[in-house]
Amino acid sequence: MDISFLIVTRNRPEALRVTLDKLADIIDLASQEVWVHIDGCEKTSPLINEYKWVQWSRSEKSYSASPARNILYKKASGTIFIGLDDDAHPISPNFIEEVLIRFRENKDLGILAFQEVRGIYSADVDALAVKRSGKAYVTNDFVGCGFAVSKKAYNATNGFPLWMDIYGEESAVAIEVLDAGYEIIYDYNLIVNHRVDVEKRKSMGRNYFRFEHQLKNVISFYLVYYPKPALKIAKTLFHNFRKYAIKDTTYFMSFMKVCGRTCIDFRKTLKYRSPVNQQTINHKDKLAPLKY
Repeated sequence: MDISFLIVTRNRPEALRVTLDKLADIIDLASQEVWVHIDGCEKTSPLINEYKWVQWSRSEKSYSASPARNILYKKASGTIFIGLDDDAHPISPNFIEEVLIRFRENKDLGILAFQEVRGIYSADVDALAVKRSGKAYVTNDFVGCGFAVSKKAYNATNGFPLWMDIYGEESAVAIEVLDAGYEIIYDYNLIVNHRVDVEKRKSMGRNYFRFEHQLKNVISFYLVYYPKPALKIAKTLFHNFRKYAIKDTTYFMSFMKVCGRTCIDFRKTLKYRSPVNQQTINHKDKLAPLKY
């Protein structure tokens, strides 16, 4: 099996239906497969009988994005895993062939980060019209809505972390891939349309849920991977307190909740502690950041 498309979904059956219909137009089931994990959601279950060519996985309770990905990726048989959000689909020409070429030509390639075009468009050609152009470059991270990782590189890591829920799990896989000696490359010519309502997101304003989960996960990230995490954690807390918590009551309450939760979960998080080499951190810091 060449390619495994891997999708975790929860409570978005209509978005998932669009993605599966798009994939049906480009895949060859003789050498490619699609796996979908339903993360504790009865609402999506009717699609199992509707899309019989899809490989389905299901959990009765919701584990959240990162642990659910950890479950799903163990089931894939492809030599390359392509991770997609349930509301994202490939739109660039010859997408699968181009992914295969990139990995075939670069034996050090661990992860391909795709360009994300956000928005809801009437046709893929309209989404492609707003894509950005540029030269592929080596980076230190990737976006979970659309990426490819070689099975060999993924298996050299601990997989998507069980100690995170959502927002930040990609960085955990990225640093482990770098520590294993692989590259992460951002390629402008491999494009996915992430079908999010950009204007609606802007109108929602502050995202307290994202703030809380990202802050908690960043602290856990340093605890798990950095040989000496204290200074990085202190700087993270100071930055978020000054930029968010001191200016907004709800942010302040979220900030204090994260501090409390971090203390409660401290010993549990330390069970996953696996510091990478300092050289990996130095290398990561020198790489060009991901351009969103």
